[in-house]
Amino acid sequence: MRIDPGTAFSLAWTIVPRLPEPLVRALFDVAGRIAWRQGGDGVRQLEKNLSRVRPEATDKELRRLTRDCMRSYMRYFAELFMQPGMPSDEMDVRVRGHVPDRMRADLEEGSVVVALGHLGNYDLAGAWSTRNIATVMVVAERLKPEKLFRKFLAVREKEGTEVVPFERGSNVFRHLVRRSREDTRIVALLADRDLGSSGIEVQLFGQPARLAVGPAALAIATKRPLYFAAIRGDRIEQLHGPRKWGIDLEFIGPIAPPAPGPDAIRAYTQAWADIMTEHVRKHPTSWHMLQKVFTADLDGDRLARKAAEQ
Repeated sequence: MRIDPGTAFSLAWTIVPRLPEPLVRALFDVAGRIAWRQGGDGVRQLEKNLSRVRPEATDKELRRLTRDCMRSYMRYFAELFMQPGMPSDEMDVRVRGHVPDRMRADLEEGSVVVALGHLGNYDLAGAWSTRNIATVMVVAERLKPEKLFRKFLAVREKEGTEVVPFERGSNVFRHLVRRSREDTRIVALLADRDLGSSGIEVQLFGQPARLAVGPAALAIATKRPLYFAAIRGDRIEQLHGPRKWGIDLEFIGPIAPPAPGPDAIRAYTQAWADIMTEHVRKHPTSWHMLQKVFTADLDGDRLARKAAEQ
């Protein structure tokens, strides 16, 4: 009997919060190791991506790095499924937050835009930020089956996050502009992958890559500051007892806006991509990117069609 992803995730969100944390982490760690050993398409792409992060690594070092990254990725899922049963004060001690005074001052005047990568547990980062800084607004890719997407939506909205579903053909950008002007929001946009096939080519780890234009375009359109969220998994010091797994969350910025002109969005995107490059080179196992990002890996026909449209 085959269980569809929506049912599997729903069961996990029901069962996992009831289990002892050490057992949950052990089970998901084993799952990460098994996935790495099986070496599916996602794992192979992860290894290719990491080879751009650490080009000096030997084959053996790269394999070990990929294994540790998969273990980190599964730790994210363990935390995601535990999160609904986690008290708010417990969530607070799982995050080591670094929020610049300038960012808090910017939020006194209106919304800010934050560029995100697939780094660490960004769901936990969003929940903590909503609780401790300002309401986070995100764009969520529609997942299949629909009930899986609805469950992700419910979990994030329960934490206070404002979720905007990504619909192909709909004007999500216009909605973000309007909402960020209506209320003070941390508009956090995952942008280290060209989800909508409308991205822009910049340099990432010294290689051409296509990233989403959302953060740069929104910051320019709303004339609001742009920050980057550097997130990594780490063991966090507790007031009492042993250290627990959590995240280190650092907001970097504001990033200096580019000069006005036709190349402004590319320059702004390159600026946060440079910050991400520096962060991931220090903490490569926190970059859970199992999809194609670099131009050399992308489908040539799709890129040619996109170039013809421009």
